Amino acid sequence: MSVVYCALVHHPVRDRDGQLATAAVTNIDVHDIARSSHTFGLDGMFVVTPIDAQRALVIRILEHWRVGAGKRRMPHRSEALAICQPAESISDVREQIAARHKQPPRVIATAARASGGVQVQSFNKLRAQLEAAGEEPWLILFGTGHGLTDEVLSSADILLEPIHGRGEYNHLSVRAAAAIVFDRLFGQRG
Repeated sequence: MSVVYCALVHHPVRDRDGQLATAAVTNIDVHDIARSSHTFGLDGMFVVTPIDAQRALVIRILEHWRVGAGKRRMPHRSEALAICQPAESISDVREQIAARHKQPPRVIATAARASGGVQVQSFNKLRAQLEAAGEEPWLILFGTGHGLTDEVLSSADILLEPIHGRGEYNHLSVRAAAAIVFDRLFGQRG
Protein backbone atom coordinates (compact mmCIF):
# COMPACT_ATOMS: atom_id res chain seq x y z
CA MET A 1 0.00 0.00 0.00
CA SER A 2 1.20 3.47 -0.80
CA VAL A 3 2.13 6.21 1.64
CA VAL A 4 -0.81 8.61 2.01
CA TYR A 5 -1.14 11.97 3.74
CA CYS A 6 -4.01 14.42 3.83
CA ALA A 7 -4.18 18.17 4.23
CA LEU A 8 -7.06 20.17 5.63
CA VAL A 9 -6.67 23.37 3.60
CA HIS A 10 -7.86 26.71 5.01
CA HIS A 11 -6.14 28.75 2.28
CA PRO A 12 -6.51 29.09 -0.63
CA VAL A 13 -10.21 28.32 -0.51
CA ARG A 14 -13.35 29.97 -1.83
CA ASP A 15 -15.92 31.94 0.12
CA ARG A 16 -19.67 31.66 -0.55
CA ASP A 17 -19.33 34.10 -3.46
CA GLY A 18 -16.54 32.06 -5.05
CA GLN A 19 -13.85 34.57 -4.10
CA LEU A 20 -10.42 33.72 -2.67
CA ALA A 21 -10.61 33.38 1.11
CA THR A 22 -8.89 32.05 4.21
CA ALA A 23 -11.19 30.01 6.46
CA ALA A 24 -10.84 29.76 10.22
CA VAL A 25 -9.43 26.64 11.84
CA THR A 26 -11.94 24.77 13.99
CA ASN A 27 -11.15 22.33 16.78
CA ILE A 28 -13.75 19.80 15.63
CA ASP A 29 -12.36 19.59 12.07
CA VAL A 30 -8.80 19.02 13.30
CA HIS A 31 -9.89 16.50 15.90
CA ASP A 32 -12.32 14.50 13.77
CA ILE A 33 -10.26 14.37 10.56
CA ALA A 34 -7.19 13.29 12.55
CA ARG A 35 -9.24 10.47 14.08
CA SER A 36 -10.53 9.42 10.65
CA SER A 37 -7.03 9.67 9.16
CA HIS A 38 -5.60 7.42 11.84
CA THR A 39 -8.50 4.97 11.65
CA PHE A 40 -7.91 4.45 7.93
CA GLY A 41 -4.12 4.23 8.22
CA LEU A 42 -2.97 7.51 6.73
CA ASP A 43 0.66 8.39 7.39
CA GLY A 44 0.03 11.98 8.39
CA MET A 45 -2.33 14.93 8.40
CA PHE A 46 -1.52 18.59 7.87
CA VAL A 47 -3.65 21.60 8.81
CA VAL A 48 -2.81 24.32 6.28
CA THR A 49 -3.21 27.99 7.12
CA PRO A 50 -0.97 30.98 6.39
CA ILE A 51 -2.10 32.76 9.57
CA ASP A 52 0.38 32.46 12.45
CA ALA A 53 -2.34 32.72 15.12
CA GLN A 54 -4.32 29.92 13.48
CA ARG A 55 -1.26 27.64 13.35
CA ALA A 56 -0.69 28.45 17.04
CA LEU A 57 -4.32 27.41 17.67
CA VAL A 58 -3.65 24.09 15.92
CA ILE A 59 -0.62 23.55 18.17
CA ARG A 60 -2.76 24.25 21.27
CA ILE A 61 -5.43 21.80 20.08
CA LEU A 62 -2.79 19.15 19.46
CA GLU A 63 -1.12 19.72 22.84
CA HIS A 64 -4.49 19.35 24.59
CA TRP A 65 -4.95 15.88 23.07
CA ARG A 66 -1.30 14.77 23.09
CA VAL A 67 -0.15 15.85 26.56
CA GLY A 68 -2.93 17.82 28.24
CA ALA A 69 -6.28 17.12 29.83
CA GLY A 70 -7.57 15.46 26.64
CA LYS A 71 -4.87 12.80 26.85
CA ARG A 72 -5.58 12.16 30.53
CA ARG A 73 -9.33 11.78 29.88
CA MET A 74 -9.10 9.89 26.57
CA PRO A 75 -5.57 8.58 26.02
CA HIS A 76 -6.44 6.71 22.81
CA ARG A 77 -7.19 10.00 21.08
CA SER A 78 -3.63 11.24 21.57
CA GLU A 79 -2.54 8.45 19.22
CA ALA A 80 -4.78 9.82 16.46
CA LEU A 81 -3.71 13.44 16.98
CA ALA A 82 -0.03 12.41 16.94
CA ILE A 83 -0.13 12.19 13.11
CA CYS A 84 -1.31 15.81 12.76
CA GLN A 85 0.73 18.99 12.35
CA PRO A 86 0.23 22.56 11.16
CA ALA A 87 1.65 23.87 7.88
CA GLU A 88 1.80 27.31 6.31
CA SER A 89 0.89 26.32 2.74
CA ILE A 90 0.20 23.43 0.39
CA SER A 91 3.70 23.98 -1.02
CA ASP A 92 5.12 23.60 2.47
CA VAL A 93 3.27 20.28 2.87
CA ARG A 94 4.51 19.02 -0.48
CA GLU A 95 8.09 19.96 0.43
CA GLN A 96 7.89 18.20 3.80
CA ILE A 97 6.56 15.02 2.21
CA ALA A 98 9.16 15.16 -0.58
CA ALA A 99 11.95 15.55 2.01
CA ARG A 100 10.70 12.50 3.95
CA HIS A 101 10.27 10.27 0.91
CA LYS A 102 12.87 11.63 -1.53
CA GLN A 103 10.16 12.35 -4.08
CA PRO A 104 7.20 14.73 -4.27
CA PRO A 105 3.74 13.38 -3.55
CA ARG A 106 1.10 12.89 -6.21
CA VAL A 107 -1.69 15.30 -5.30
CA ILE A 108 -5.36 14.32 -5.17
CA ALA A 109 -7.83 17.18 -4.89
CA THR A 110 -11.39 16.76 -3.62
CA ALA A 111 -14.37 18.91 -4.49
CA ALA A 112 -18.15 18.81 -4.26
CA ARG A 113 -18.30 19.66 -7.96
CA ALA A 114 -16.40 18.55 -11.04
CA SER A 115 -13.96 21.15 -12.36
CA GLY A 116 -12.36 21.63 -15.76
CA GLY A 117 -8.70 21.08 -16.46
CA VAL A 118 -8.00 17.94 -14.45
CA GLN A 119 -9.07 14.39 -15.17
CA VAL A 120 -11.81 13.34 -12.74
CA GLN A 121 -11.07 9.92 -11.33
CA SER A 122 -13.49 7.46 -9.76
CA PHE A 123 -13.04 6.14 -6.24
CA ASN A 124 -12.62 2.59 -7.56
CA LYS A 125 -9.89 3.51 -10.03
CA LEU A 126 -8.00 5.61 -7.47
CA ARG A 127 -8.32 2.86 -4.86
CA ALA A 128 -6.69 0.41 -7.29
CA GLN A 129 -3.90 2.91 -8.06
CA LEU A 130 -3.19 3.45 -4.38
CA GLU A 131 -3.10 -0.28 -3.71
CA ALA A 132 -0.56 -0.76 -6.50
CA ALA A 133 1.58 2.31 -5.80
CA GLY A 134 4.16 0.80 -3.46
CA GLU A 135 6.03 3.43 -1.43
CA GLU A 136 5.09 6.36 -3.66
CA PRO A 137 3.77 9.25 -1.52
CA TRP A 138 0.30 10.71 -2.11
CA LEU A 139 -1.41 13.79 -0.70
CA ILE A 140 -5.19 14.21 -0.50
CA LEU A 141 -6.40 17.83 -0.24
CA PHE A 142 -9.66 18.75 1.49
CA GLY A 143 -10.85 22.35 1.27
CA THR A 144 -12.63 24.21 4.04
CA GLY A 145 -14.92 27.21 3.44
CA HIS A 146 -16.67 26.63 0.12
CA GLY A 147 -13.94 24.41 -1.28
CA LEU A 148 -10.53 24.55 -2.85
CA THR A 149 -9.86 27.28 -5.40
CA ASP A 150 -9.86 26.48 -9.11
CA GLU A 151 -6.10 27.10 -9.15
CA VAL A 152 -5.55 24.37 -6.53
CA LEU A 153 -7.92 21.99 -8.31
CA SER A 154 -6.25 22.51 -11.68
CA SER A 155 -2.74 22.04 -10.25
CA ALA A 156 -3.58 18.64 -8.75
CA ASP A 157 -2.54 15.42 -10.45
CA ILE A 158 -5.99 13.90 -9.87
CA LEU A 159 -9.41 15.34 -9.10
CA LEU A 160 -11.42 12.77 -7.17
CA GLU A 161 -15.01 12.37 -8.27
CA PRO A 162 -17.49 14.26 -6.07
CA ILE A 163 -19.46 12.46 -3.37
CA HIS A 164 -23.11 12.28 -4.36
CA GLY A 165 -26.07 11.46 -2.16
CA ARG A 166 -29.58 10.61 -3.25
CA GLY A 167 -30.70 14.08 -4.23
CA GLU A 168 -29.34 17.34 -5.63
CA TYR A 169 -28.18 18.71 -2.28
CA ASN A 170 -24.40 18.34 -1.99
CA HIS A 171 -22.86 20.32 0.85
CA LEU A 172 -21.22 17.94 3.31
CA SER A 173 -19.07 19.12 6.16
CA VAL A 174 -15.38 18.62 5.44
CA ARG A 175 -15.29 16.15 8.35
CA ALA A 176 -18.00 14.00 6.80
CA ALA A 177 -16.48 14.22 3.33
CA ALA A 178 -13.04 13.17 4.60
CA ALA A 179 -14.48 10.15 6.41
CA ILE A 180 -16.42 9.07 3.31
CA VAL A 181 -13.38 9.50 1.05
CA PHE A 182 -11.17 7.51 3.44
CA ASP A 183 -13.71 4.71 3.70
CA ARG A 184 -14.13 4.47 -0.07
CA LEU A 185 -10.37 4.49 -0.70
CA PHE A 186 -9.05 2.50 2.27
CA GLY A 187 -11.99 0.80 4.00
CA GLN A 188 -12.36 -2.95 4.11
CA ARG A 189 -14.55 -4.44 1.42
CA GLY A 190 -16.34 -7.69 1.80
